Amino acid sequence: MQNQQPIYLDNNATTRVDDRVLNAMLPYFTDFYANSTSQHIAGLTVKEAVENAAWQTADLINAEAEEIIFTSGATEAINLAIKGLADQDRKHIVTIQTEHKAVLETCCFMENNGFEVTYLPTASDGILDIKLLSEITTDKTLVFIGMLSNNETGVIQNVSEISKVLKAKNILFLCDATQSTGKIQIDVKTLGIDLLALSAHKFYGPKGIGALYISARAKLKLLPQIIGGGQQKKLRSGTLNVTGIIGLGKAAEIAVNELEKDSNRIKILRDKLEKGLLQFEGSFVNGNIENRIYNTSNICFPGVNSEQLILGLGNISVSNGASCSAVTSKPSHVLKAMGLSDEEALSSIRFSLGRFTTSDEIEIAIEQVFKIAIELKV
Repeated sequence: MQNQQPIYLDNNATTRVDDRVLNAMLPYFTDFYANSTSQHIAGLTVKEAVENAAWQTADLINAEAEEIIFTSGATEAINLAIKGLADQDRKHIVTIQTEHKAVLETCCFMENNGFEVTYLPTASDGILDIKLLSEITTDKTLVFIGMLSNNETGVIQNVSEISKVLKAKNILFLCDATQSTGKIQIDVKTLGIDLLALSAHKFYGPKGIGALYISARAKLKLLPQIIGGGQQKKLRSGTLNVTGIIGLGKAAEIAVNELEKDSNRIKILRDKLEKGLLQFEGSFVNGNIENRIYNTSNICFPGVNSEQLILGLGNISVSNGASCSAVTSKPSHVLKAMGLSDEEALSSIRFSLGRFTTSDEIEIAIEQVFKIAIELKV
C-alpha cells in the first residue's frame, strides 16, 4: 500500500480548521469588521458576537462568560496567569518536570524575579505522586501549575486529587488544558481549577487565539501583563481579535456537541494504530496506557533514530516531541523526566490523531512506519 496523499498524525501540534469554524469566521473579515468596542451599531453588533463566543468558550469548561479572557493562545494565557500573580507573602511556585516549555520557561523567569520554584518529578508512567505534592507545598506556596493531559504522551493527571491538596492549603491551581480542551469533558468547578489555559488551534479552531479562565479567587491576585486601552476588564488590553474569537467560540460549540462521537471514533483508530506498530520488536508505549487521552500514542522503537524515521515517512506527519521542537537532536525533556535513556527518547515517536483521521490512513501509516523502522534499525 503506497502513500500518495498527505497523512496528518500530528494533531497535538495543531489541527486543521474545521470548515464550519472557517465559515463562521469569514463574515467577520468582510461584513462585520467593526471594532467591538465602538459604540455605533456596527460595533455593537460585533460586540454581541464576541460576547456569544465567550459564552460558547465558557460552556466548554463549565465556566461563566465573564470568567473568560481572550488571549493570543495558551502560551500568553500561561504567561498572564503566572506572571500576573503578585502575592507578596507567598513566593513559592510548584510545577512538574514534564510540563510544556511555556510553563517551564515562565517559571524560570519567575525564579529570576525572586520566586522559589519546585519542579516535581513524575513516576515512570508520567503520573505525579500526590503525596509528594502534599509534602512539598506549604503556606508559602502561591500556585501549582500542572497539565491536564501531557502534550507528548497524552498522560492525564489526577486533577481532582491534586485540587484537594491545594484547596486544603489555599493554593491556587493553574491547569494547562491546552491538549485536553475540546477533546475531553472539563468542569473547572468540579475539578477545583482556579486558572485554565486553552488554545483554539488544538481543537479545530484558528491559530493565534486562546483564552484564560480566571476564577473569582484568582482574579483578586492577578495583575495585567498587557496594558493600554483597558479592554477585557483591564486584564488584557488591546483590540480584540474578533475573527479568531468567533472561530474559538464556534470550535467550542462543535466540541460540546460532538465530543463523545469524536472520542469514540478516534480511540478506535488510535488503538488500531498502536496494535499494529507494537508488533515491531521491542517497541513499547511511553506513559500510563490507562490514564491518557484517547488520541495520543507515544511509541519507542528501540534502535531506530526518530529523526530519520520522520524524514523517511515523507507525507506522513508525526513528531518526536513538542510542536515547538518537532524535529530535534535533543531528547524530549518529558521522556527524560519519566526515566527514559537518551537512546530511548531519541527513538520515540508521537502519533496524535484527530477528527479528520481515517481508517485507511491508519492502515497506510502502520505499513509505512513499520517498513521504514525495520530499514533503519541498527
